[in-house]
Amino acid sequence: MTELPTNTKRKMGLVIDLDTCVGCHACVISCKGWNTENYGAPLSDQDPYGADPSGTFLNRVHSYEVQPESGPAQLIHFPKSCLHCEDAPCVTVCPTGASYKRVEDGIVLVNESDCIGCGLCAWSCPYGARELDQAEGVMKKCTLCVDRIYNDNLPEEDRVPSCVRTCPAGARHFGDFADPDSNVSKLSAERGGMDLMPEMGTKPVNKYLPPRPKDQIDEQIDILAPLLAPVADEASGFLGWLDKALDKMPGGSR
Repeated sequence: MTELPTNTKRKMGLVIDLDTCVGCHACVISCKGWNTENYGAPLSDQDPYGADPSGTFLNRVHSYEVQPESGPAQLIHFPKSCLHCEDAPCVTVCPTGASYKRVEDGIVLVNESDCIGCGLCAWSCPYGARELDQAEGVMKKCTLCVDRIYNDNLPEEDRVPSCVRTCPAGARHFGDFADPDSNVSKLSAERGGMDLMPEMGTKPVNKYLPPRPKDQIDEQIDILAPLLAPVADEASGFLGWLDKALDKMPGGSR
């Protein structure tokens, strides 16, 4: 079995903004594509176009309708992947040492050549973040795209996990939590970044930013409303001419 490092030089991880995530699943698709075409063995699918499709994903998005004590219900989109815990139980239960946590950056990985697919790591993970690839017979998990973040052949803006680079809403952020001046450390401190299931004692590195209550969102809309008024009551220029031309067409107007 593998021992955890007593300390890591860096703590690379994600901040996920639940207030910004729109549940588009772009992160899921980009993760599947990048990790199938590049790192490790492909993430297989079984009967993808049949009646009972299944497959291996390193990142999934769950959606929940939440009813607060007062006000309307809210739909919360909750992305979930490996949290790269400081006290990762998936590492210490591995009988072959295939699961390990890197000293240089704290990323938890699986050496697929040593994995026997016993499933102990999946059983020990309280977040359900590990999946057995049925075709390969080995456990798969989020790697934080180690083949991207250290790749000098990529432009600097692409040296982040695929899910972060792809997110159209800017809900995902990547950085070093060991650095108090990093973007993720500051964002987590300012917005009250939270651990997922802290009672489990795994000390997850990834943080979640809580969604704002619905009444606060309404207040923001009220503040912005005057700024969203039309600039002009009537169209001018080409659009103005087109508007008048359409009105003169047989049949009346638009």
